Amino acid sequence: MKPFQNPGVASKFEAYPPKIRRKMLVLRALIFETAAATDGVGELEETLKWSEPAYVTSQTRSGSTVRIDWKKAQPAQYAMYFNCNTNLVETFRTLFPKDFKYEGNRAIVFDERESVPVDALRFCIAAALTYHRKR
Repeated sequence: MKPFQNPGVASKFEAYPPKIRRKMLVLRALIFETAAATDGVGELEETLKWSEPAYVTSQTRSGSTVRIDWKKAQPAQYAMYFNCNTNLVETFRTLFPKDFKYEGNRAIVFDERESVPVDALRFCIAAALTYHRKR
């Protein structure tokens, strides 16, 4: 498990309910693993954006920010957020219509009782982290 470099992000994770925290840590690890395995992404910056853990390709500027969070209003759900001004979620919805639940054009929503389709999610993360890369 990658140690937290940002104390604000560490505090945010500590504030999650224990069951959700474990799920969120899995998402966090998957984001870092995917970034490391994806050419051209480089080191990620972990920060807070809109008070949510955010993962930014600030070194290479290859991608769009990926955020993750849990909201008290939907206690059994947690989500991975993408920039709503991109076509990322629309693309994911086309490629993985049955794998995920979506929230508009900005998020993939997970239920704490369901398993996460890791391979499909890894693809989505890589697509976001390379969104701005010239092809």
